Amino acid sequence: MSGEIYLIGIAGPSGAGKTHLAVHLAAALQADLLALDRYYRDLSHLPLEERARVNFDDPQALEHELLIEQVARLRNSETVFLPVYDFATHTRTNGTDVLQPREIIIVEGLFTLHWPGLRELLGTKVYVDMNDEVCLDRRKARDVRERGRTPESVIEQYRTTVAPMAHRYVRPTIAHADVVVGGADRISDGVARVLDHYWHVAGTKSHHANL
Repeated sequence: MSGEIYLIGIAGPSGAGKTHLAVHLAAALQADLLALDRYYRDLSHLPLEERARVNFDDPQALEHELLIEQVARLRNSETVFLPVYDFATHTRTNGTDVLQPREIIIVEGLFTLHWPGLRELLGTKVYVDMNDEVCLDRRKARDVRERGRTPESVIEQYRTTVAPMAHRYVRPTIAHADVVVGGADRISDGVARVLDHYWHVAGTKSHHANL
């Protein structure tokens, strides 16, 4: 594959609906998904009880250097080997997943619009907005179902780190968005709004390339 691929970035607080939008958008565009959750730093050097006390809602919890490097390589149509993270043990596994470049890749996660080095790689920057009450309800349901958490532990983490860190690091990134989608909007409406921006930018690039 030759030439640069198109990157769509989706950010927003935990539980806002980022992944839901990303999945439907990927289906509409036949795109691949790249989740920032893969890039949490390996904590195998810490005792298990200490790992659980790490603030995973701070941008420094992610290896953003590797993230930006791999996204840049993908945009340049290079194949990358993605890290695999085990949320139960807060460690990276020994395996990797291969992601080959496609015409469009969607990058999704809390801090997608936080780092300038990542933002500048994105063709369309999307922010999914939702209030704290709904975000907590959604996160509680997900973490109990998928990550073996208790409702009480999810609520405590949300109040002590998730919400405060979101207000400090995530919610301000709405200022960088090309498109803002409401987390309670119909998914078809959210997809349509992102597609409108994509077709506008991609069409403009195509037109300039043909001049």
